[in-house]
Amino acid sequence: MATNDSNVVVDHGHSRLSDLWTKEDYWAIWLGFVIIIAGICVYLLNPPAEYGEKIAKANAVMAAEAQRAPFKTIAYYKAQDDKSKVKAMDSPTGKAISAFLKTPGGWSDNPLDSFVVSKEAADAKAAANAEKAVEAKAKADAAMAAAVTAETAAASAAFADASLNDGAKAKIAEWRAAAAKAKSAADKAKSKPMNLLTSLPLLMVGMGLFFAIGMKFMGKSVPGFLMGFIGVFAVACLATMMGHQATMKYWGIGTEAWAIIIGMLIANTVGTPKWIKPALEVEYFIKTGLVLLGAEVLFDKIIAIGIPGIFVAWVVTPIVLICTFIFGQRILKMESKTLNVVISADMSVCGTSAAIATAAACRAKKEELTLSIGLSLVFTAIMMIAMPAFIKAVDMPQILGGAWMGGTIDATGAVAAAGAFLGEKALYVAATIKMIQNVLIGVTAFGVAVYWCTRVECREGHSVGVGEIWHRFPKFVLGFLAASIIFSLISGSLGPDMGKALLDQGVLKGLTASARGWFFCLAFTAIGLATNFRELAHYFKGGKPLILYVCGQSFNLVLTLTMAYIMFYLVFPEITAKI
Repeated sequence: MATNDSNVVVDHGHSRLSDLWTKEDYWAIWLGFVIIIAGICVYLLNPPAEYGEKIAKANAVMAAEAQRAPFKTIAYYKAQDDKSKVKAMDSPTGKAISAFLKTPGGWSDNPLDSFVVSKEAADAKAAANAEKAVEAKAKADAAMAAAVTAETAAASAAFADASLNDGAKAKIAEWRAAAAKAKSAADKAKSKPMNLLTSLPLLMVGMGLFFAIGMKFMGKSVPGFLMGFIGVFAVACLATMMGHQATMKYWGIGTEAWAIIIGMLIANTVGTPKWIKPALEVEYFIKTGLVLLGAEVLFDKIIAIGIPGIFVAWVVTPIVLICTFIFGQRILKMESKTLNVVISADMSVCGTSAAIATAAACRAKKEELTLSIGLSLVFTAIMMIAMPAFIKAVDMPQILGGAWMGGTIDATGAVAAAGAFLGEKALYVAATIKMIQNVLIGVTAFGVAVYWCTRVECREGHSVGVGEIWHRFPKFVLGFLAASIIFSLISGSLGPDMGKALLDQGVLKGLTASARGWFFCLAFTAIGLATNFRELAHYFKGGKPLILYVCGQSFNLVLTLTMAYIMFYLVFPEITAKI
C-alpha cells in the first residue's frame, strides 16, 4: 500500500515490458524467488547420504512392526522418532541461517531476556528446570516400562487377544504422552546463551539492502528508504518482543497485533517521524512474504487429507465470502463496496493474505485495508483461545475440531497454535485445511478483479477485455502460485520422508517461513505507523464493519462445522479413520 496515497492500494497502469523491473508486484516475485532459490541451493542440492540411510532404516523397522502387530508398537514409534530427527535445518549451514534470522525470544518479567541471555542466566535457567526434567524422565521411563510389559503380554498371545491389545495400546499412548512431556522438560533444561544485539543489526542491514534493490528500480529514494527502515525494523523488533511475552503469548496477542498497536500509538500520539515514512512500504513487504507463503502450499498434502478437506476449504469459503458480501450490500447497506468485499475475503479465506490480494484487485483504500486487518487480528486472538477451549469442553473429536478451526481461524500461525492445543491429529487437520484454503488467495483475487471490472466499475456501452482484467489482477499472486507448483513438484519427486526432511524441515522452516515472518511483521508495523485514527473513524460509522465481520464469521462457524461433520464422518468416514 503506497503510504503517500490515501486513495488506492495499488496503482494499476498499462502493462509494458518495463513493468517487470519497475513495479512492486514483480519485485515481490523476484525477491521472493531469490530467497526460494537460495533455499533450494542450501538445503536440496547434494543432501548427505546419511539422510537416506537413516530414513530407510527407520522405514524398514516400521514396516516390520506393522506386519508383526495390529497396532503401533514401541519399536514402531522409536523408529518414527528417529526418522523425525532427520532435518536439513540441523546442518551447520542451516543452523547459521536460523541464527541469522532469529527473532527476539520469550520472556516473563525482564524484557531484556528477549534479546540477551548470559551464560550465567542460561545456566541458572537450565538448573532451575533440571529437577523437572529429571522428574519428567522418570515418569516417562516408568510409563515405558509399563508399555513394554503390556506389549509383551499382547505379543505372548500372538496379538490375538483383543483385550490385551487394547491394554497395550493404552499403555503405549500413556508412554507417548509422558515422553513428549519429558522431551519438553529436557529442552527447557538445555537453555543456551543468546545475544541478539549483535545479530539483529546485521539482519536489519541485510533486509534493508535486500528491499532497497527493488526501491532503486522502482524509482524511489534508496537513502530515504534505508534511513526509514531502521525505524521500522526497530519497532518490528519491539513488537516481536511483546508478542513473545509469556502472558501475551498465552492470550494470543501475537507479534502482528503488537506491530499494529505500537505503530498506531506512535502515529497517533507523537506522530510518525518524517524520516521513517519513506520505509512504510506495506505491500512491498507483505507481497514478498506472500510469494514465500506459496512455497508452503503443497499439492501432495492437499491430496493426503482427501476430498473432505477440499470440501471444507473450497466449498464453504466461497459460499461464505459471497453471502457475506451480499449481506453487507443488501442488509447492512454498506456504502463502500471495496470495504465490504475486503472484510468478506479477509474473514472467509485466510485473513491478512486474502485481504491484501483482494484490496489490490478492487483498489480498496488503505484505511479500508487497515480496518479489515485490524478486525481480523482481534477476532483471530479471541478464536484461537476460545475455540480449542470450547472443543475440549464439549468433547468434540480432534479431527472435527481441527477441521473446524482450520476453516475458520484466519491466520495460519494461529491455526497451528490452536490445533496443537488439542493434539497432533487436530494440528495436522487444521494446518492442512488452512493450507488448502490458502490456495484460494489467487482465485479470490482473480474473481474480485473480474467482478469489479465487469460489474462494479463497468460503464454502459463499455466492453471489458482480458487486458483490463489483467491490469487489475495483482501480479504477485503469480509468484505465489509458481512457488506452490514448483515446491509441490519437488516434494512429489522427493517422496514424503525426504520431502519432510529437506523441504519442510529444511527450505521452509529453515529459511522461507522465518523470512516470511519477518516480512509480515515489517508490513504490520508499517500499517500501524501509517494509520491515523481520524481516517478510520469514518468507516466505523454505525458499527457496520464490526457487524459484518461478526455476522459473517458466525455464518462461517456454523457452515464450516456442518460441512466438516458431513464430509469427515458421514460421507468419507474411511478417510477419517486413516488420519
